Amino acid sequence: PKQWYQRRVAITAGIEECDNPQSVTILIKGPNKHTITQIKDAVRDGLRAVKNAVEDQMVVPGAGAFEIAVYQALQEYKNEVRGKQRLGVQAFADAMLIIPKCLAQNSGHDAQECLVKMLQEHTGLDKCVGLDLVTGEAMYPAEAGIWDNYCVKKQLINSCTVISSNLLIVDEVMRAGMSSLKG
Repeated sequence: PKQWYQRRVAITAGIEECDNPQSVTILIKGPNKHTITQIKDAVRDGLRAVKNAVEDQMVVPGAGAFEIAVYQALQEYKNEVRGKQRLGVQAFADAMLIIPKCLAQNSGHDAQECLVKMLQEHTGLDKCVGLDLVTGEAMYPAEAGIWDNYCVKKQLINSCTVISSNLLIVDEVMRAGMSSLKG
């Protein structure tokens, strides 16, 4: 039998035990338009994250753990590279630390201290290490159930590479233009 329910968590109501549910309605209330917009954005982001996880059928550890793991892998790979390319690998590795730094800074912790803790904890382990935003200590996000979408991280890597390449092209064009003005 269908049962109507109402819970006072955020004001949710609905029908349970539907035979073939096809849609859901979310009622959002708030004290002002700004709050309602913020709640709508949060719900949309949450639903999009679930959709991405279901479509990708995979997730990666969150809390900055993915970026720390990529940084460590690039540091190892850098030893195999020679010449100027080595500087590019180092720059890309350093750029990967921006997200863990932002997480630390936005949670009120010293970014450098948190990075050192995470890098020390990650060294020599097969586990991904992230940042506990409450304590500022290194933690294992997979054990805490903190995950990021695979497609988001894949897009992050692709976008960073494309943007970096475009900036280098613009830099070369600017240099070529300057040298033609001089000569």
